[in-house]
Amino acid sequence: MRKNLHISALLVLSATGAMAQQDSVSKKTSSQQQGLYDSVGMRKRSFFPLPVLGYSQEKGLEIGAAMLYSFYTDNKNPDHTTRNSTLNLIPAITTEKQFKIDLKANIWTRANTWHFKGNLRYQNYPLYFFGIGDTTRHDTRSLVDNIRYKVQLEGERRVSGHFYAGASILYQHDTYSSSDNKGIYNTMPLVDKDGGYVTFLGLTGIFDNRDKENYTRHGWWLKLNVAYAPSFLSKHPLFKLEAQGSHFVPISPKSTIGFNGLFQSLQGKQLPFYLLPEMGNDNIMRGYYTGRYRDQNYLAGQAEYRYLIDPKMRIHIWFVDIKPKFALAAFAGTGSVFSNHDFSLAGFKPSYGAGIRYFYDENSRLTIRIDYAVGEKHTGEARQKGLYLSLAEAF
Repeated sequence: MRKNLHISALLVLSATGAMAQQDSVSKKTSSQQQGLYDSVGMRKRSFFPLPVLGYSQEKGLEIGAAMLYSFYTDNKNPDHTTRNSTLNLIPAITTEKQFKIDLKANIWTRANTWHFKGNLRYQNYPLYFFGIGDTTRHDTRSLVDNIRYKVQLEGERRVSGHFYAGASILYQHDTYSSSDNKGIYNTMPLVDKDGGYVTFLGLTGIFDNRDKENYTRHGWWLKLNVAYAPSFLSKHPLFKLEAQGSHFVPISPKSTIGFNGLFQSLQGKQLPFYLLPEMGNDNIMRGYYTGRYRDQNYLAGQAEYRYLIDPKMRIHIWFVDIKPKFALAAFAGTGSVFSNHDFSLAGFKPSYGAGIRYFYDENSRLTIRIDYAVGEKHTGEARQKGLYLSLAEAF
């Protein structure tokens, strides 16, 4: 199991105090829309750089940065319901001469009539391949080199009330190689072992009545995406289905419980191993190495309890001038990967842990999130676990 540790620089709070704050527009709103819970908020642009250090045995020391820019698209004609838009850039290099750059965009137009998302990614990174299925072993893993180019675009428009409809496109090109003579990769028959390309064209339906997109207090978010990869745009014709859902319930003025579920399925005669749904990341099934378990279908669910801490204090040192707010969180979930006609409750694995959030943009409810999670323990292996430092909530 990869040991992976991300550490925030000590300048996090200082960077918060130095955030760019422009285009401020005061808005009188209902109590739920003022500040985090009940304070008068200011619509503003904000920029937050988060230095990150990382280490793992396959890539050595990783040095990078997570930079998030938050803004509103309707400052010239503001609507108090408009959600904040964000641009997130994450470049990183390692001592093993590896590199990745990830650019994400999440754009809301005035009154949330249109919603656009985009992701551009390049990575030249090694990863561990454990095999396929829900019973893979740590001692049979192989170290595999991967170069990936990815372009993903989504757009939805409100069609009625809280319902949105739209389309998506995903292009991904991968190459794989391995100089590691140990493990399962070189001996296991895999579709497109050396890599390939795919273009998914999809349709999306969404129901969204959340009070806020970030650190949601109440409401539903349901999404269904069906996509097809035609043979003239992909190495193999494929069909993909993804269903996601979240529900949030406030149980006291400072506490919320959220529920989140995910189902992914890949169908076709030839299924490239690197496109199979993978369990584990910093959003759901925390504590598992991404791809430790992968198969044709993936089903997971989790619940998370969040409690707001407002010390009602002001820190004013040099250019730092903040009124910090935090939240504590505890979460638990379960999930499994499985092939068609091979679903079993015995394959579900646990995920549970706790974390803390710091609100660096109170009005937009933007947070830095630190989570520690643990998973299952195989006989003869250390318990699977992970420590995560991320921008924004898990769901």
